[in-house]
Amino acid sequence: MTSTQVREARIPSASPSEFTFDPETTALLVIDMQRDFLLPGGFGESLGNDVGLLRCVIEPLAALVSVARDAGIPVIHTREGHLPDLSDCPPAKLRRGTPSQRIGDPGAFGRILVRGEFGHDIIDELKPIEGETVIDKPGKGAFYATELSDILAGAGITTLLVTGVTTEVCVHTTVREANDRGYECLVVTDCVGSYFPEFHRVGLEMISAQGGIFGWTAPSDDVVSALSATVPTSATR
Repeated sequence: MTSTQVREARIPSASPSEFTFDPETTALLVIDMQRDFLLPGGFGESLGNDVGLLRCVIEPLAALVSVARDAGIPVIHTREGHLPDLSDCPPAKLRRGTPSQRIGDPGAFGRILVRGEFGHDIIDELKPIEGETVIDKPGKGAFYATELSDILAGAGITTLLVTGVTTEVCVHTTVREANDRGYECLVVTDCVGSYFPEFHRVGLEMISAQGGIFGWTAPSDDVVSALSATVPTSATR
């Protein structure tokens, strides 16, 4: 970056208070934007869910990812899924779901939530570019049984802009894990989604409650504005 880059980004509208962060120590975390969860006809829809409630996240998140890349913010993607032999999937998790729609069973896009299958991968609209980190996680949280902590520590990351699906499950679990590890988190409200609107609303309120018990929340337009202000018109990389 050139020496003219602004070192601090500010989001005055964030809840519960203004959020400030240093782009040099910030990463954008994109959680589980996978075909199994988001494509019509996939695993999520087969359980009776409206995938449109997740797909509305795609457009604002794609815009945020683009701005983050321009600002030099590392973009880290996660995928929830298991080894083909399911040896990393505990019985308590494997038993969840309907008898014909469980992890490892055949689905519209291959075996459900199994690494290497078409449905396990990230949707085309948010496909990682060369050099971006993709974390394969066997649990709901992005830190459990993954290399994420080491990657963040190695890059000097102290702040996470958190996006993805679903708000009350993998997003919430990851934010709680991050909070326990000392990271400052801002959840981008229109870049996370849930099959259940009420869970989404309450999940976001829980994050910023009691003075930011787990972190901050803010809409993507305000995050984009803050990041855009840190990118000089003639940046060199």
